[in-house]
Amino acid sequence: MDIANSRWLWLSTLPVVSVVLLQAAIFLRRAWNDGKEMGLSDDQLRSGFKTGFISAIGPAVAVLVGMLALIATVGGPVAWMRLSVIGSVAFELPAAELGVSQFGYGLGDEGITETAYATAVWSMTLGGTGWLLVSALGTPHMEKARQKLGNGKEKLIPIISSAAMLGAFAYFLTGEVTTGTPEAGSVAVGGLVMLVLLRIADERDLQWIREWALGVAMIVGLFVGVALQVTVGGGW
Repeated sequence: MDIANSRWLWLSTLPVVSVVLLQAAIFLRRAWNDGKEMGLSDDQLRSGFKTGFISAIGPAVAVLVGMLALIATVGGPVAWMRLSVIGSVAFELPAAELGVSQFGYGLGDEGITETAYATAVWSMTLGGTGWLLVSALGTPHMEKARQKLGNGKEKLIPIISSAAMLGAFAYFLTGEVTTGTPEAGSVAVGGLVMLVLLRIADERDLQWIREWALGVAMIVGLFVGVALQVTVGGGW
């Protein structure tokens, strides 16, 4: 852990995190400028940015909790770098475990050697390369594929996009609800809170509720899941 939290590792991971922050700044600037070109007003743009910021709170809390577990196993610098790039503790922990297991260790064991630790870091890094390659090589072609699916009918494109988003959420949620009571309760309560908040926002035309709805639903769902885990346990 002295090596895992050393000054040199902090310095070596700083450039990677800096690139992520630079990308975020560039995307925000481009989004704002493109929105202006599309005819959106400053109020609309500010509302969109506020909604995105609030909606990111829930996932950020989940990543932060996962980062605490990762820090305890691979140290602060590597956890900071990996979750800044990929953000998936569900991948990083098993990848690190796979690396150290090749030398007969488990995460959290005493006396893990430098070689075993380096292998864990390489497993995490190389294993996550696929996401980056697919994003880099595939993203420029996604718009053409979306247009082709719409078959020239502009009205179908937002329907296809919404269906794809719903399918992605459904895919992740079905994997969670079959895991146990805390996960199923978290999904159910979070979805119910979202529906109630959107219903209130529509009935009273309150834009600020729409902006906060997703973030609030995710945080409430997170706390419900933790409460169920503590009270009834992880099984059915």
